[in-house]
Amino acid sequence: METKLNILPFKATHPGVLIKDELDIRPDLNQRELAKELGVKASFLNEIIKGKRPITADLAIVLEKSLNISAKYWMKFQSQYEIDKAKIKSKNISRIKNIELWKIIKEYAPIKYFSKQGYLSDNLEKDIEKIKNIYSVKSVDDLVTNFAKSKVGFLRKSEKLKIDEKNMFAWKSLAHYEAKTQTVNTFNFENINQLCIELNKVFYRNTDTLNSVKTLLNDYGVKFVLIKKLEGTPIDGYSFWSENNPAIVLTLRHNRIDNFAFTLIHEIGHITLHLKNDKEKVFIDYSSSISNNDCEKEADFFAQSKLIREECWEEICYNSPLNDEKIIKIGNKYETNPAILLGRICFEMSYYAYKTEIEKKIN
Repeated sequence: METKLNILPFKATHPGVLIKDELDIRPDLNQRELAKELGVKASFLNEIIKGKRPITADLAIVLEKSLNISAKYWMKFQSQYEIDKAKIKSKNISRIKNIELWKIIKEYAPIKYFSKQGYLSDNLEKDIEKIKNIYSVKSVDDLVTNFAKSKVGFLRKSEKLKIDEKNMFAWKSLAHYEAKTQTVNTFNFENINQLCIELNKVFYRNTDTLNSVKTLLNDYGVKFVLIKKLEGTPIDGYSFWSENNPAIVLTLRHNRIDNFAFTLIHEIGHITLHLKNDKEKVFIDYSSSISNNDCEKEADFFAQSKLIREECWEEICYNSPLNDEKIIKIGNKYETNPAILLGRICFEMSYYAYKTEIEKKIN
């Protein structure tokens, strides 16, 4: 069976061009003579050739006699011209509509960021659909409405933190969008403790850490997403339930193993302590001072206890004053990354001026 490609031409072609082509290849015939044969004025024929008048059925019949091209062909040519013209008009209307929609979208979404991260293309229609998918909306009107609703949740935080509402809305939407794209194993709360043990081994080795963490979390049924920081989004971590699995989304604001490890285990704490009985809750952890929120305190304590064993911390406290050699020795003894020990030492013992050569970078 023949396959016909439905290709829309850039410009609709009027059948008058065929009359001109025929005249160009017939030295014995010009416009005035043809007009005479057809029984029309020369100016009338000229308007047809220029595409200003249509070819009617009556004219198609006489053109058939004069140029030996069937009347059916002339009518088909005219009909195709009208169809193409209508399609082009419709396409232009669609383009104008897309341009108008895009102007609205740019007010509510960080287009440059999405483009830089590879989410957008050079096709406006496809990009509009991509934005709707990222924000999980059916229309641009829904995008505007959801943005207005999201601002309410940011008002309290914005009093203390410099929050860009548009970027914050984008970050959270992207977090849920990316989590939905992941397929992971079945999650079981009973495996949380073993997961933390395995993660500590990854932190201790600190080799190909980000990929190793993602693989491990996915194996245990936890979705894991890293999102590049946007301006005005002071977020360390975000945990929520994505379909049938918990999800953790982080922004690596600091390329430090101690910060990364603590934030990750902190979010796991939210999952096991707070999301277990309420899958509608979400926890977004802002980069600010110590929180007075009970849930955050509980997640902090969970992270501390899972990252550093009690006997390890007791030995740290016993060996004060500390130096790199002592910290590394104790870290190796308990297979705990020395940078993680140092992070808690600085925080709890106010050793922020401590000079160290311990590697903190995520490898």
